[in-house]
Amino acid sequence: MVLNHLFSQKSNSKKCIAVLIDPDQHGSKTNEIFKIAQTFHIDLFLVGGSLVSSGITQNCVTQLKNIGAKNVVLFPGNEMQLVENADAILFMSLISGRNPEFLIGKHVTAAPWIKKHKIEAIPTGYMLVESGKITSALYMSNTIPLPNDKPDIAAATAMAGEFLGMKVMYLDAGSGAQNPVNQSIIQAVKENTNCILFVGGGIKSVNDAKNAWSNGADYIVVGNGIFDNTQLLSELCLEMNQINSTLNNL
Repeated sequence: MVLNHLFSQKSNSKKCIAVLIDPDQHGSKTNEIFKIAQTFHIDLFLVGGSLVSSGITQNCVTQLKNIGAKNVVLFPGNEMQLVENADAILFMSLISGRNPEFLIGKHVTAAPWIKKHKIEAIPTGYMLVESGKITSALYMSNTIPLPNDKPDIAAATAMAGEFLGMKVMYLDAGSGAQNPVNQSIIQAVKENTNCILFVGGGIKSVNDAKNAWSNGADYIVVGNGIFDNTQLLSELCLEMNQINSTLNNL
């Protein structure tokens, strides 16, 4: 199970990378990115986006599975992005917002399909964080993001999500974010929950990744940045390996 794998990495204090592929934007570069990820043993691929054309998600997941990707997980923006050949789905409730469709409405529609096709559902608290601009996720979800300078609000939101049974917390500045998630937000969520912590959006440099990992992120999620500059993925992986090596020697 994918969730067991995530917890295993967390229990071993491993810092990890998840590669996010938006099929509408990045399909042509998927093989190139996968080769780099394979070199560094990256084994978590998220597939989805805020607005993905019908049928493209299926093609992207199939492409990844055919070239040997492990742990291909759906990161759906809506129920149209459900496909049966994925290994799991982040079953995300947008707990930072108050739009009922993204808190529970879409989930009711999707749940019977997920159960029928026996897709592993990973209970995930999805938290949009203010990033300095209106991102696709913010616009499509029609919600107000968490303030990037209010760690107490983020911590309380994450705690509520964990009490509701969520196993993963996903802090996201959104695709194309101007600024990454504030370090104090990451730290507050880490200190107040036992969930696996994903942090994504606006990670455009090794320093951005180091800040996220050092403040508690278990996984950083990278998408646009590495597709715009494929060398960045190699640089991030080298930094990840260095951090993990240091932690193993402590």
